[in-house]
Amino acid sequence: MNISKNKKKEASKYLSYILRHSPQTIGLNIDEHGWADIEELIQNTKKYKNRDLTFEMIQEIVETDDKKRYVLSDDGKRIRACQGHSINVDLQLTEKAPPLILYHGTARRFLDSIMKGGLKPQNRQYVHLSMTEEVALSVGKRHGQPVILQIKAYNMYEEGYRFYLSENNIWLTEFVPVKYLQCKE
Repeated sequence: MNISKNKKKEASKYLSYILRHSPQTIGLNIDEHGWADIEELIQNTKKYKNRDLTFEMIQEIVETDDKKRYVLSDDGKRIRACQGHSINVDLQLTEKAPPLILYHGTARRFLDSIMKGGLKPQNRQYVHLSMTEEVALSVGKRHGQPVILQIKAYNMYEEGYRFYLSENNIWLTEFVPVKYLQCKE
């Protein structure tokens, strides 16, 4: 199946919203690990949103998403978002030692608050960190005039902070104190 770029983008945003933030809007059951039954997702989307979503469309989104936001279960019957949830799910992540430095992209308008109180997950379960400045910059651009923060991740880890690597290679932690942050100007 080859769906149009716009339709694929719209469907991907919809999946992100439903799987990470609001499954209840379509009466979708998500288990404690974030998994949703694909058939139920398709049926409930049609019933509550009058929107066509097919297994083939979902499969193409999972396979071609540039950020690899979603994963299918081994049996191909369930789907979940890899990270970014505002609902409480246990993604069964394994603690892992991070690299020496990680990055976080944000908008300049948030910088003063971050440099006073640290990086907080806000409405998500974790703070998202990237391995490259380029990825952090693209994230920051989505929120306004971008700024990149450099995080002394391994120092944090040595001092007892936990880090996890999601299935799509996003580093996750619960909080980044100010002392580990440096603004890249």
